[in-house]
Amino acid sequence: MEFFREVHHAGLDIPTLKNLLTIGNLTNLCASISTVTPGGENEGDIYCIWGAFKVRREEIRNGVRYALIDCPHALAWTNTFDEARQSLIIHCTIDKTHPDPEFVESIHAFVSDWSDGMCKALHQ
Repeated sequence: MEFFREVHHAGLDIPTLKNLLTIGNLTNLCASISTVTPGGENEGDIYCIWGAFKVRREEIRNGVRYALIDCPHALAWTNTFDEARQSLIIHCTIDKTHPDPEFVESIHAFVSDWSDGMCKALHQ
């Protein structure tokens, strides 16, 4: 199942975006993530709305992909810049097509928190 949000931000510099999207900065960018313990540049442990998980960060074309390594639903999300639309795209996926409605609602909140956090971070 997929979830996404779009944040218009003309002229976003992709290296700046990637530098903003660090493991250590996750709590500043998403209110659904309450604590982070970096375990290196591209991995760490987080506590979020679903509990404690190992997170891995990977730079991809035009942004960053994160994955909750030990999540039973294989939750992953990307923050990428769509140059044609001049928008930041927050895209989250899970491996279930018919998850529990409460879980779906929590994922919508997670993606919304990312959207709000990125708006604040990019417009400072």
